[in-house]
Amino acid sequence: MNNAPIGVYDSGIGGLSVWDQIHRHLPDESLIYLGDGKNCPYGGRSREDITRFAEEAVEELLRHGVKMVVVGCNTATTAAIEHLRSRWSEMPIVGLEPAVKPACLTTQTHRIAVLATEHSLASDMFLRTAARYSEDVEVVKVVGEGFVELVEGCDEFGDKEYEVVRRVVEPLMDKGIDRVVLGCTHYPFLRPLIERVIGNRGIEVIDSGAAVARRVEWLLERYDMRAEQGATPTFEFLTFADEEYRQRLVRKADVLLARAANFDVRK
Repeated sequence: MNNAPIGVYDSGIGGLSVWDQIHRHLPDESLIYLGDGKNCPYGGRSREDITRFAEEAVEELLRHGVKMVVVGCNTATTAAIEHLRSRWSEMPIVGLEPAVKPACLTTQTHRIAVLATEHSLASDMFLRTAARYSEDVEVVKVVGEGFVELVEGCDEFGDKEYEVVRRVVEPLMDKGIDRVVLGCTHYPFLRPLIERVIGNRGIEVIDSGAAVARRVEWLLERYDMRAEQGATPTFEFLTFADEEYRQRLVRKADVLLARAANFDVRK
C-alpha cells in the first residue's frame, strides 16, 4: 500500500479530463495536477521544446512526492514519453494515445476521424498505431484548430465557441465516418459542442480517459502501490503560470468533483 499521490501533467487545463476519470475510477487515490499554462498550447511546438517542458513537469511533481506520473497530454506523450521513461525508469509513467484501436475495431463503415493537434497527428507514435489497426479502415486526420485555445480561454461555451467547433467538425459529416476519436485531452471538454454538430447521424465520439484510468489501476496493483481502501484523498494543483491560472484549475476541478459526486448519488 502507498498513500502517496499520483501526479497528472498536461500543457494546461485539458488533462483534467483524465484527472477526472482517474478520480472516478480510483476514488481513494490522492492526486496532484500540474497544468503548465505558461507554455500552452503545445501543438505547434518543437519536439525538443515539448520534451523539455515535460521533463520540468515531472521534476516538479517528484518534488511533491508523487508515486506515479500520468502524462495527461497526447502531444507531450508523442514527443517525450520514451525520454521520460528512460530517465525515470524506476517509476511508472503512463502516457496517452488517441483511441484509434477501439475506433478501428468497432467501426461499421470502415472510416473514422481523429481530431488531434498537429504534432500528435504527425508523430511516429500515432502513425505506428494507425498503421497497426487500420489495415481495412480509412483514418481521416483533422487538426482541432482553435480547440485548445477555447478550453483554455473560457469555462462556458456559447454560439461563438460552437461556431469554431462546427467549422472543424461539420466537413467530416459527409465522409462516411461512424467514429470520431478525440486525440487531445482538451477536446473532451468540447464534447457537448462536437455532439451538437454531429446530431443524430449515429457517429460515436471516443476518447481515451477511461482506458488510462484502467491502466493506472493495473500498474498500482502490479507494484502494490494502491492507497489504503477508504483513505481520504487530497487534491493539489500546480502550474508554471500564475496564481490566477492555478485558481482556474481549481475551479474546473471543483466542477468535475461535483459532477462525480452527483453521478455517485444517482448510482
